[in-house]
Amino acid sequence: MKVRTAIPDDAAAIAAIYAPIVRHTAISFETEPPSEAEMRERIEKTLASLPWLVAEDAAGEVAGYAYASRHRERAAYQWSVDVTVYVRDDARGQGVGRALYEHLLPLLAALGYHQAFAGIALPNAGSVALHEAAGFAALGVYRRVGFKLGQWRDVGWWQKALRPTDGAPPTAPHPFSAPR
Repeated sequence: MKVRTAIPDDAAAIAAIYAPIVRHTAISFETEPPSEAEMRERIEKTLASLPWLVAEDAAGEVAGYAYASRHRERAAYQWSVDVTVYVRDDARGQGVGRALYEHLLPLLAALGYHQAFAGIALPNAGSVALHEAAGFAALGVYRRVGFKLGQWRDVGWWQKALRPTDGAPPTAPHPFSAPR
């Protein structure tokens, strides 16, 4: 398996992974799958400042993806990010999510981020297991926070320290620079 920085041309494969998750599960709280063009815009916008990675299977096809986004807008949150990982249905259980986090989390630490957060729509034993195996610890649950597929849904939150938080950080995190 190869993990690399996403490019806008990965949008179709990423949209194809994400669409059934949006349509048929409560894993994502989106209700309409984004088009390929919308996914391309999301990739480009994210890569302007944060990493978006894809994992390729042995055939060179995108098997999963992971990215970071700002945790909150206020300046004091600038050292924290939210992280997300999605894996193609037929590639689950093969270490794709783990490989993506093994690349993404150290990259975020190197950029100067101190904390990573993951929100998981519950129940989702696979995602909980992935995040806890990657070193995330459960924080708490937003109860009945979203309504999808005819039911109120809970979202659990997990946190992972990426760097020590002793004292003030020396500088703001560095923007991600996608390889050319």
